[in-house]
Amino acid sequence: MMMTYSILRTAVFGLVLASCQPTASTSASSDNSASAGTATQETQGAAPTVIEQLQAPLLTGAEQTELYLPYLQGKRVAMVVNQTSIIGKKHLVDTLLSRGVKISVIFAPEHGFRGDADAGAHISNTKDAKTGLPILSLYGNNKKPTAEQLKDVDVVLFDIQDVGVRFYTYSSTMHYVMEACAELNKPMLLLDRPNPIGYLIDGPVLVPERKSFVGMNTIPIAHGLTLGEYAQMINGQKWLKNGVQAQVKIIPVKNYDRKQFYSLPVKPSPNLPNDQSIKLYPFLCLFEGTTVSMGRGTQMPFQVIGAPYYPDKSFSFTPVPIQGMSMEPPYKNQVCYGKDLRNVRLTENFTLKYLLDFYQASNQKEKFFNNFFKNLAGTEELQQQIIASKTEAEIRASWKPGLDQYKKMRQQYLLYPDAQ
Repeated sequence: MMMTYSILRTAVFGLVLASCQPTASTSASSDNSASAGTATQETQGAAPTVIEQLQAPLLTGAEQTELYLPYLQGKRVAMVVNQTSIIGKKHLVDTLLSRGVKISVIFAPEHGFRGDADAGAHISNTKDAKTGLPILSLYGNNKKPTAEQLKDVDVVLFDIQDVGVRFYTYSSTMHYVMEACAELNKPMLLLDRPNPIGYLIDGPVLVPERKSFVGMNTIPIAHGLTLGEYAQMINGQKWLKNGVQAQVKIIPVKNYDRKQFYSLPVKPSPNLPNDQSIKLYPFLCLFEGTTVSMGRGTQMPFQVIGAPYYPDKSFSFTPVPIQGMSMEPPYKNQVCYGKDLRNVRLTENFTLKYLLDFYQASNQKEKFFNNFFKNLAGTEELQQQIIASKTEAEIRASWKPGLDQYKKMRQQYLLYPDAQ
C-alpha cells in the first residue's frame, strides 16, 4: 500500500525502471571502460570470432535534458545547486540558460554555490558573478526557502551530488526544500545522481530525540539511497512537518549499478577531495564529535586521524589554516600523531576500530566526546557503549534490529536494483 501511494505521489519521468537492470550483454566494470572485447574459438576449423560486450554509459538525471527541458519551458525556475551540478564540464545553470530556461534564483546549500566555503561557515546572500543571478543561502538561519523567496517561482529544481551518509547536510537541505514546496504547493524537479557508496547500509539508526541538521530522519549513518530514493522515502513515511507531502518529479540515473563504487567527477565539498576520503567518511566523521582531528587543515582531510596525545609517534601531521578548506582546524599549528589512511585498502566498509582505539589511547577520557557526537551518531547509546568498553561486535549486534527494520522499509522506495 505504501509503495502504491509513493508512486502516485512521486512521478518518475521518462524511464522504465526495468531499464536499469543490466542485460546479458552488459558487463559491469569498475574502471568505467566503455567497451570490452573477448575472443572465443569456435568449434574445429572455424575462424575465431570477437564478441563485443558494450557497457551502457551512466547518465545522471541532469545529463538527460530531453526528459525535463520540456517541463521547464515557460516556467520561472528556482535552482538548488552547487559545484557538483554539472553536465560534462559545464554547470547546469549555464546549460539551462543557454537553452532558454528562465532561472529566477539560485539557492546554495552548505559550502555555497561554488562549493568553496568551510563546513559550518556563514554563507551570505549575493549575486553570481558570471550570470548576475541572485544567490540565496540555505544554511545558517535560513535552511528552508521562505514563501517570499519562492513567490515568483513556478518550479524548484534540485540537483546536488550526495555521498550517501546521514550527516552529510545536502540531504537535510533537500528535506527542507521539499517541505517548503509542499507547504506552498510548488512542484519540485529532482535530477538524481548516483550514491558513490550505494552498496553500504550501516551504522546506528537515528532516534527521533537526536534529530538535527546532521540527521533529520530515522535512517542509519550509511543509508544506501540516492537522493531521489530518499525523497520518495521522506514523502512515503510522511517525515515532513505536519505530514505534508511534496510533488516531486524525479529524473532517475540511467544505467546506475549501486554494487560499484561511483567515482565523483567533482569533489562534493572542500574536505572530501577524493575517492578515499569518501569511502572513509561514513565512520571517520564520527571523530568530529571527539578530541581527535580528521585532518582538517591539511591536504588530506578525512584520510588521516590524530591528536597530540596519541602514543604512537610514527606518523604525524600539523593542521594549519587553509583558505577554502578550513581556517580554524582543530589543533591548529599543533603536531598530531595518529594514523595515515590515505593508501589503506579497506577490508570493511564501515568500522569502529579507529574510534575505539583512540578512545582507549585518550589521556582524558571524560573529555573525549563533545556534545556533537550524539547528533552525529544519531543516538546516545553509542557513546555509552564505548565508555562501557563494549567490543565492536557487541555494538554492532545492538544495531541489527534497527538496520533490519530500515532495510525492509527501504525496499519500498528503490529506483534501482539493490546491492544487498
